Amino acid sequence: MAAAGLLFLALSIPGSRGWDQPEIQEMVWTVAHGFFRNIWSQFYPAPMLSGEEKGRGREADPAYQLSREMDAFYREHEYLALYGNEETGGTEEENQAISRRFSFPGQTYQLAQLEDYDFLMSHFYSVHTSTTADRQLMDVRKLLKWNFQLENQGQEGPVILIYHTHSQEGFAGSGVGENIVAVGDYLTELLEEKGFSVYHDKSIYDVHQGELDRNKAYTYALEGISKIIQEHPSIQVVIDLHRDGVGEKTRLVTEIEGKPTAQVMFFNGLSQTPDGPIPYLDNPNREGNLAFSLQLQLKAAAYYPGFTRKIYLKGLRYNQHLRPASCLIEAGAQTNTFEEVKNAMEPLAEVFTMVLRGN
Repeated sequence: MAAAGLLFLALSIPGSRGWDQPEIQEMVWTVAHGFFRNIWSQFYPAPMLSGEEKGRGREADPAYQLSREMDAFYREHEYLALYGNEETGGTEEENQAISRRFSFPGQTYQLAQLEDYDFLMSHFYSVHTSTTADRQLMDVRKLLKWNFQLENQGQEGPVILIYHTHSQEGFAGSGVGENIVAVGDYLTELLEEKGFSVYHDKSIYDVHQGELDRNKAYTYALEGISKIIQEHPSIQVVIDLHRDGVGEKTRLVTEIEGKPTAQVMFFNGLSQTPDGPIPYLDNPNREGNLAFSLQLQLKAAAYYPGFTRKIYLKGLRYNQHLRPASCLIEAGAQTNTFEEVKNAMEPLAEVFTMVLRGN
């Protein structure tokens, strides 16, 4: 098996002997794909590979199934698969051929593109005036080297924490109980179906003395989730799930697998203003936070085009300092329906699964 893998890798690298012969390319791809599919299926039956959601009659994106099947071999060569063949000096035409072979329905990027600071910032980020993100901070090679594959997945206790700093956020025409917490319930359910143990904190942090009060919501939330993490040190991923607030004429909606789906936005607090770091908001996990959101964004771009907005960077910390794999997510906005935002949890759960399983 190792010899076959090495042969396949050698022939798959543009510039190696035999690569310029189309017959060899097609033969190697066909044989290797079938070989790895058969071997993989012996250890992981088809239901796991297809990503079927139990009891729902839905199947995951076919491109996700292909990614899972080939992951065992390509895990060490992710740049080759997702970001182009910069490591081996392939031409642009050869990089495009590789991308076509993997049949990503969305957009993939070459590493050289991502390393271009101006390209990266213009295509992936919106920067609020309260902060700044310089070239040293946005070092793509460092960010892509972070490995967020969950350790000790069989251990007792939750590995993912979902909470809501703003628990009272609702949606257009939403009924009783159709708020962001209910959306969190659905995301919890989807992630648990994929084998993750999830703690969903439904505490109310934005109501004080019976009145909606968001002035200290992040302070109250920090107290609450710090206690949860202390009680459950197995938690490795922290998700603060929100919905955005936009102009009433703005509709953040796309279509995924035939369903109207709210767009989502990953949000990073940088703990710094244009004048420098904020001393009382230190975040030792800032690089991890940035790496996590970027890797989620790249997976979403490759598999679910149009699903994510640009990553939003702002000056404060937003309680993202507790774990490297911490993220704040804006799922839709007040102009989206509850159904649209709930639908968004399905591709979001797939994207999380890809990153947290190291696919």
